[in-house]
Amino acid sequence: MNLIELRNITKTFDLGEVKLQVLKGITLAVAHGEFIALTGASGSGKSTLMNTIGCLDRPTTGDYLLEGVEVSRQSSNARALIRNQKMGFVFQNFNLLARTSALAQVMMPLAYGERHIQRKEAQKRAEALLARVGLADRMDHTPSQLSGGQQQRVALARALVNNPPFLLADEPTGNLDSKTTVEVLEMFRQLNEKDGLTILLVTHDPKVAAACKRVVKMTDGLIESDAMNGGNAP
Repeated sequence: MNLIELRNITKTFDLGEVKLQVLKGITLAVAHGEFIALTGASGSGKSTLMNTIGCLDRPTTGDYLLEGVEVSRQSSNARALIRNQKMGFVFQNFNLLARTSALAQVMMPLAYGERHIQRKEAQKRAEALLARVGLADRMDHTPSQLSGGQQQRVALARALVNNPPFLLADEPTGNLDSKTTVEVLEMFRQLNEKDGLTILLVTHDPKVAAACKRVVKMTDGLIESDAMNGGNAP
């Protein structure tokens, strides 16, 4: 069974007098353990597709199966629970709280899960993840005390704290310099190869896409190409 199956997904936005169709019939399968780059020019529909896959938005028509279960037509609360349990999110702008320590940022998603986790266990899990991303000595620091690369590492640790099988990364290297980009992509590669984490990485940068094992390119709301590559980091 595939992790994700999209069948003829469309998305139309109602702008009053105008209806804008952004996704025009997307069919895509993602197997467990894949590392995929979703690419395309601005306006190609890749962000809308990512929001659909991430249960942040519903398709207008079509079917979205996650581990064999149709999820797009479930309630908002049910989809929020799916996001919390099944998915981790990493964004270009990190989305960290300004006055909150790295440790507290990483622990936060555990407070919203269906299964209650004691604070001691939550802290232990968050500390282990921060150590894994190289921030064992920065746990008490707030975002203003961290570099951009360190902030993205906090965001990555936060995305992983619920042990999701699937990670969505939206332009995760967009605000990073080239050296830090290589370091972050190497962390993604290790998570994919050593932990078996399925990763969908949205990017406009061909060098970043080249670090992934499969590249899906979108144009005008459709998949233009879908090809495997070597997954060599830049």
